[in-house]
Amino acid sequence: MNVKIYHNPRCSKSRQTLALLEDRGVELEIIDYLKTPPSADELKSIVKKLGVSARDIVRKNEDAYKDNNLGDTSKSDDDIIAAMVASPKLIERPIVVAGEKAAIGRPPESVLDIL
Repeated sequence: MNVKIYHNPRCSKSRQTLALLEDRGVELEIIDYLKTPPSADELKSIVKKLGVSARDIVRKNEDAYKDNNLGDTSKSDDDIIAAMVASPKLIERPIVVAGEKAAIGRPPESVLDIL
């Protein structure tokens, strides 16, 4: 199974999740999403696999959240995804995708359920 982690090496939860998976011998494709952001289609796929709305994976404490008025409930998933593509710092981290399932590594152990 192809397992991807959308990783930010500066984030402690992301590092902990990566270490947990590596300690279990999981072969990973590590995507530093700040350097290689996912496309809108990839984000839509991730949101679908997570079973949430785009609003559920946006980081609300980032300046770009306020600057883009993403708290406005009239914003659609497409609007929020477009903002995340333009400013990948808005994407919650880490996200692990395994086949047709995905999980956010908060806490890190939550990703084990999809393997």
